[in-house]
Amino acid sequence: MYFNIFVFIVSFVGTEILAWAIHKYVMHGFLWNIHKTHHEHNEGFFELNDIFSLFFGTISTVLIVLGANNFDYRFFIGLAVAVYGMLYFVLHDVLIHKRIKFFGRPKTKYLSGIAKAHRAHHKSREKSPSESFGLLWVSKKYFDELD
Repeated sequence: MYFNIFVFIVSFVGTEILAWAIHKYVMHGFLWNIHKTHHEHNEGFFELNDIFSLFFGTISTVLIVLGANNFDYRFFIGLAVAVYGMLYFVLHDVLIHKRIKFFGRPKTKYLSGIAKAHRAHHKSREKSPSESFGLLWVSKKYFDELD
C-alpha cells in the first residue's frame, strides 16, 4: 500500500515536471501550430490545443486499464495523471480561462499567484518570448508581487 502511495505522489509530481517541459519545449516548439490556438483567444469553446488533453487523457486511461486487474504501479501512475488532468481542467480551463463560468476570481494567494503567472504566460500571442510554463509550481515572484 505504501509503495502505491509513493508511486502516486512521485507520478503526480513527475506529471507537473513533464507538463512544464512539454509546454516549454514541445508546445512552444515544434507543435506550436497546434498550441497557438490557445494563445489566440478565439471565441469557440473548443480549440485545436485541446488535442493535448485528449492525448494525455488517453495515456492515463490506458495505464489505469492495464493496471486495474492487480492495482499495480500502472494503475497508480495513470490515476496520478488523471488527478493532475482534473486539477488542470479546474484551475486552467475553469478558474483561469473561464471556459466554463463556475468560479469567480481566485480568492487565495496561491490561486491568485497561479492566475498571475498564467496571465504573464499569455502576455504574448507568439511562440516566444514567453514565461511561466508550469501549472501548480510557478516562480515565487508571482506570489511576492501580490503583497
